[in-house]
Amino acid sequence: MFRVTCTVAGLFSIFAAFALYAAVPSQNEPVLQEELPVFPTPGKVGFGEGVFMCTSAVRIETQGVKDPAFVSEIRNELKQFRTSATRKKGAIDLVLDSTVSIPREGYTLVVTPDRITVTASALPGLFYGKQSLLQLIRYNHGTIPACRIEDAPRMGWRGFMLDESRHFFGKQKVFQVLDRMAELKLNVFHWHLTDEPGWRIEIKRYPKLTTVGARGVWEDSTTAPQFYTQEEIREVIRYAADRNIMVVPEIDMPGHACAAGRAYPEISSGGKGRWKDFTFNPAKEETYQFLSNILTEVAALFPSPYIHIGGDEVHYGNQVWFTDPQIQAFIREKGLADEVELEHYFMRRMVDSIVSKGKTVIAWDEIVDAGISPDKAVVMWWRHDKPAQLRKALDGGYRILLTPRLPLYFDFVEHPKHIYGRHDAYTTLESVFRFTDTLAPMWKGREGQILGLQANMWTERIADERRLDYMTFPRLVAAAEVAWADPDQKNYNRFLKKLPVYLHDLDRLGIYYYDPFDPARRPEPWGPDQGATPPE
Repeated sequence: MFRVTCTVAGLFSIFAAFALYAAVPSQNEPVLQEELPVFPTPGKVGFGEGVFMCTSAVRIETQGVKDPAFVSEIRNELKQFRTSATRKKGAIDLVLDSTVSIPREGYTLVVTPDRITVTASALPGLFYGKQSLLQLIRYNHGTIPACRIEDAPRMGWRGFMLDESRHFFGKQKVFQVLDRMAELKLNVFHWHLTDEPGWRIEIKRYPKLTTVGARGVWEDSTTAPQFYTQEEIREVIRYAADRNIMVVPEIDMPGHACAAGRAYPEISSGGKGRWKDFTFNPAKEETYQFLSNILTEVAALFPSPYIHIGGDEVHYGNQVWFTDPQIQAFIREKGLADEVELEHYFMRRMVDSIVSKGKTVIAWDEIVDAGISPDKAVVMWWRHDKPAQLRKALDGGYRILLTPRLPLYFDFVEHPKHIYGRHDAYTTLESVFRFTDTLAPMWKGREGQILGLQANMWTERIADERRLDYMTFPRLVAAAEVAWADPDQKNYNRFLKKLPVYLHDLDRLGIYYYDPFDPARRPEPWGPDQGATPPE
């Protein structure tokens, strides 16, 4: 029998884990000392008598799991704990049973002194139960209090976006990002592969997209081409799928198209200075065929039912549209009122092209004004300063992904003393943790339209792995908490109390991060907005 109150033995084990925790400022919220060091916070936790002692001799059994590799992570964690007179062998059972009444991504985890049982109705849930078990083993140093966890996510879409157009990080870094996402029970990797500085995905029909378009990064247009071959893309997709993560590609259009325009100027609108080649030419049938051919390869490469096509900030670089005779003639021929309607015409055609390939479109919230059926597109609400656009999307029947620039754009700095990055606002750990608290009334009664949320990492000012990690962690932990945990279970003080355990694990892995408890302990890494190379 399990109960919500702690036993003496349970408290002993938990306090041992909390010995790692740094002191944090007092908050107005109560601290729930019985909280287990599991990320994100589980839905329901009760405690029993005694502890389970991990050893290398623990027997691992599976039911309904066909892949023997599924247990390899657990086995590797157990190897560090030797068997002794005080440590019984014990057993771990992983049970996949489609008849149990547990949500697809949910699980139960029961710990007794002799046995740990993880049960789920579907493989994603069992995978997440395994992640919680691994955290219990690691963060409790092999001594796990008897407990019962019943857990399932608040939101179905729990995402992270990495921009590799501005700076390219490569396959191994992406693998590491996917590993950390899986541990935090995030399930969507949004891959921003094309934009102004570089085109990062091989398209076999158009080789100049990579031989020419993949040259350069944000602060240096002369660097050698960097991109993913289609086989490397498949490797990343397989790696992500093994971690219950869907990979969603983004091919930006009609704006943010500089890299493609450099490679194939015949489909570009031209332009000058900073805005040279910023938009595809919307008045050429050749442009639509070019993009349709690209999207055919992308649709075949990615199993995801979604393709993101951007659709934002077109007005930044469409000045040529207002004077180009061919574009003006096209506007008149199609009976369009102005250049904004031309943008919407372009979006409607490209959405229909993607739908014809069996995919659903995702685009930034400008798409709400384009007259596209909500059956064909999902809206990412990114302009936090335009809540009316979110309401308009909800009223239009669109499915929504919450990606507000503040606080879910992680290129914003965290502290006033930070030098590099965007300074027009700050995205603190607490602002990430609390961001839905005040917004939730906006979609009250329409919760079914909110698919989930996503943190976005734009990399104009992030040129190396160390800075990428510093800007990602621990804010990604807070984003995962918002996406997964029941709002009634969210507690910022409790979150801070257990966070040092996660940071300690990042230390073990050699991952750099911002330390919210002692910012000076880990200085801010270099950023490319202060020069092309790090200072001496």
